[in-house]
Order: sequence, then C-alpha cells, then structure tokens
Amino acid sequence: MSVSTHVLDTARGIPAAGVPIRLETAERLFVGDGVTDLDGRLRWEEVGTGRYRMIIDTAAYLGDDAFFPEVAIAFTVADERHHHVPLLLSPFGYSTYRGS
Repeated sequence: MSVSTHVLDTARGIPAAGVPIRLETAERLFVGDGVTDLDGRLRWEEVGTGRYRMIIDTAAYLGDDAFFPEVAIAFTVADERHHHVPLLLSPFGYSTYRGS
C-alpha cells in the first residue's frame, strides 16, 4: 500500500510546491522523505500497516516568520488501501483530514 499527501496553500489558493516532508514510524524510525512537486504532492510506496508521523517543514515554505514552523501529523495505516493525508496550510493555521 502507499501513503500520499497534497499540501495546499489556502491563503494564496495554490499548491505548496517544494515543501520538505519526512515520514517516520510512531517510534520515530525513518521511512522516507522528499519535497512536494509543483502540484504540492508527495507519495511513498510500499508502506506497511502501523502508526506513522508525517513531519512537514512549513517554515521552509512560509519563511522564518511562520507561526507554525513545523506540522506533525500522526495517523494509523490499518488496512491495505491507499492512505491520503492532505494538509491545508495558511500562515496562521492548518487543517488535515483522511483523503481518498
């Protein structure tokens, strides 16, 4: 199965390209990292079931004055389906949900 994200800049109404993201297990073991593409997307293949953390370096995108310089999203992969974890980002807030 796979895990993906889509980071959207809701203040500017555009995808957030070039955002560094790290994927870890709940025990903080490294799974993979990368940066979002021009459409704000990043994907990891062959992720097993278990608890994970997606660490998004929002300061790299928003700048040094970012109110939330990092967003950590903890989630559980409990079945064989694809798991999509989007992030809606603005300078002073963020939101996430289980996507499809």
